[in-house]
Amino acid sequence: MAGKRSAPRASGALGAARLSTGHWVACIATALTIIAGLGGYGWYQGLIGNITTTRVDTDEWDRPTSVEGVMNLLVIGSDVRSGENADYGVAEGERPDTMLIVSVNVDNGAATLVNLPRDLMVDMPACEPSEGYEGMSPHQGMINSAMTVGGVGCQWKVVEQVTGVHLDHFIMMDFVGFKDMVDAIGGVEMCIPEPVDDPKAHLTLEAGLQKLDGEDSLGFVRSRYAQGDGSDLSRIDRQQEFMGAMLREVLSSEVMTNPVTITNFLGAVTDSITTDDELTVETMTDIAISMREVDLGKVQFVTVPNGAHPDDENRIMMSQPQASELFEAINAGVDLSGGDDAGSSDKETDESPVAPEEVSVEILNNTGIDGLALEIQAVLAQEGYVVTGTGNPELRVPDATTVYYGPDDKAAAELLAGTLENAQIEEAEGLEQTLELVAGADWNGFVGDSSAETDLSITDDLGGVTAEEAPESAC
Repeated sequence: MAGKRSAPRASGALGAARLSTGHWVACIATALTIIAGLGGYGWYQGLIGNITTTRVDTDEWDRPTSVEGVMNLLVIGSDVRSGENADYGVAEGERPDTMLIVSVNVDNGAATLVNLPRDLMVDMPACEPSEGYEGMSPHQGMINSAMTVGGVGCQWKVVEQVTGVHLDHFIMMDFVGFKDMVDAIGGVEMCIPEPVDDPKAHLTLEAGLQKLDGEDSLGFVRSRYAQGDGSDLSRIDRQQEFMGAMLREVLSSEVMTNPVTITNFLGAVTDSITTDDELTVETMTDIAISMREVDLGKVQFVTVPNGAHPDDENRIMMSQPQASELFEAINAGVDLSGGDDAGSSDKETDESPVAPEEVSVEILNNTGIDGLALEIQAVLAQEGYVVTGTGNPELRVPDATTVYYGPDDKAAAELLAGTLENAQIEEAEGLEQTLELVAGADWNGFVGDSSAETDLSITDDLGGVTAEEAPESAC
């Protein structure tokens, strides 16, 4: 049996990994947070009783060492093509449509979510045949194919042995469950930047701000070929946008103060989840309480560092040594958000050089120019900045373009402000590792941008709305 070791404090490194996550974990995390925040252990236990469990024998392979105080979950959005889910494809069997490692520090509330793209090619270990599964011999294949031939246990083994991360439990959700959750809260409001017509995803959408029902939401997060560059990485970015919109919808007063809506939402979640049989009510309670207390500045979303596969342009492979460094940090229990570090002083933090890849920023549009936040996002992402989201400001609404920062992040704010014309910086309460860029009425573009004095909006004809019309819209 693998031993346990204590989790170290934050090192603040590995900021170059790409920010991203999936719709599945957003639903599960939101549900756990709500359950933890509402009273009634008996009611909670009743909801958990709806969850399906399955036996996974993890003693069948050599496992990485676990870390005391850190819980690592394998979260799977299952592409099951039978029963009600058969409407979404003809292939029998199941395979992860989305797969993430969720690492939660139950002591300090820090969390890291690592997205494993389904197009990722890895060296697959052998999996023995079992009831209903043919098993497989060692070979190079897509990381999400293990479940099809070997079941959840095989998928668990592959992820552990490829990443070196000890997984404590798994949580799986299917398509129908995701759709039912969206419908339970009355849909999710999204900004669609351009028309979408994707028959493969059963999706046709007009451009502009609109509320998506469960069916359209599922198509939106699954669509590949009619949006972006058609890659799984582009799809992951879209899932991240949807996650933010769904979290806002679920945590809105209209939903949170409606007992019927909350009950329907949580029921849809628990009815659609499958876990290993060792993920007990007590363990899920611990996770939920940890997530309730989590500081958003301590939540890090990353996609495993990757690059093009040399033999197949439609596949990707891990970039080394960055991927190994990421997994080593996770398996060591390192807080990747750059939280409190007992071994460093404020002076050391202030004097440390900052690179764009280490800077996370939320972009808020207070100019009245439709689509400006998305345009700023495109430029900053190209420069290496990690954009966590876009929208319109509510708490801080300055007329002047301002970069707000939390403790110890002045250097990052100065770096970002230095790329902008007329930008000022200001320390703000409640911010941690993510900066907040509010483009004000004096917005004048980027330093060295010849078009700075022109209207940069390229989405005027896409039905976008102003901050006054839709204060929570990313349009």
